[in-house]
Amino acid sequence: MDLEQCRTQLDNIDRQIVQLFMQRMQVTEDVAKAKIAMGRNVLDRDREQAKIRSVRAMADTDFNKEGITEVYRQLMALSRKRQYQLITAAEQKKKLPFIPVDTIIEDGIRVVYQGAAGSYSEAAMKAFFGSQVNSITAATFRDAMVAIEEGSADYAVLPIENSTAGIVSEIYDLLNEFENYIVGEITIPIHHCLMGCEGTTEDTIRRVYSHPQSLMQSETFLLQHPEWEQISMKNNAFAAQKVAKDKDTAEAAIASHYAAEAYGLHIIREGVNQAASNSTRFIVVGNQKIFTRDADKISLVLEIENVSGSLYELLSHFIYNNLNMTKIESRPIEDRDWDYRFFIDFDGNLGESAVQNALRGLRDEAKSMKILGNYKARKI
Repeated sequence: MDLEQCRTQLDNIDRQIVQLFMQRMQVTEDVAKAKIAMGRNVLDRDREQAKIRSVRAMADTDFNKEGITEVYRQLMALSRKRQYQLITAAEQKKKLPFIPVDTIIEDGIRVVYQGAAGSYSEAAMKAFFGSQVNSITAATFRDAMVAIEEGSADYAVLPIENSTAGIVSEIYDLLNEFENYIVGEITIPIHHCLMGCEGTTEDTIRRVYSHPQSLMQSETFLLQHPEWEQISMKNNAFAAQKVAKDKDTAEAAIASHYAAEAYGLHIIREGVNQAASNSTRFIVVGNQKIFTRDADKISLVLEIENVSGSLYELLSHFIYNNLNMTKIESRPIEDRDWDYRFFIDFDGNLGESAVQNALRGLRDEAKSMKILGNYKARKI
């Protein structure tokens, strides 16, 4: 046959394939109705493996055996997704796992942040809740999570990612460990300043205090002063606090202008961090399963089977439901070498049917899944 004859024959075969595909999907709907009536799970791994073995046996060559395996994996994945749609539609009247609210900002709420007055965390808290919010400080991120879990605070404001330094890995691990949930997000610009007590100049400085990330972000400026000793602190605000307390013109801190105001320090030089677009994303965490009605971002954590294709199959639920995944991070699972959890952010609201379809599929097919929160992402 010439090329055109081959194409004509393929067109005829494709018409048959499409017809058979539609017939198969119709039977899939009947399967879904039966599973709804019986209360059965959509995913039946034993049945799928048996089907793969059966169709492989029908193929004639090794190449075709692999090809038909791939085709049927996709067919069964599509079948599951259609079943999830039908089951979600049948259960629409059921309550959502999270309760929608109009706002989380109310009179009398208590908010905890890690660090001290003048920190970027305090600035993020005030940007989100307002300057008059009742606030308390915590020595560590874990202490902040414990405070909201135990009820001594209603919300915590925690940094989760910096645009130049990357993620704060401890926060991801704590989100998985605690039964606390993200209810808000705010991104603020990071603008480091060199500051000291009255009389301090660049000529008098011998020691500079700051958080290790802030020292790294200010490396270009600090290289101009190799004679300065760089001393790491747990928090930029703590660095400013120390310099203010010591009143030593040989000491300086790299911190925010909020810290300079909080501790009465004068700014020697503005913008010592080299990245002009540097910003940090903060999350607002509470201990209630709530989300604001205007929420547009969802975070979750998954554990999956450590086998070929398992991550691809799970991520396909975002593609099929036309959901935009904005971030994926992996974190090692303690006591399990080379096993990882996946933290995923995607656009959506828990009230949307496409989101509910995707979450049903992810929950059914992952080893474990936890929704970390649905919230509105804001920037200043």
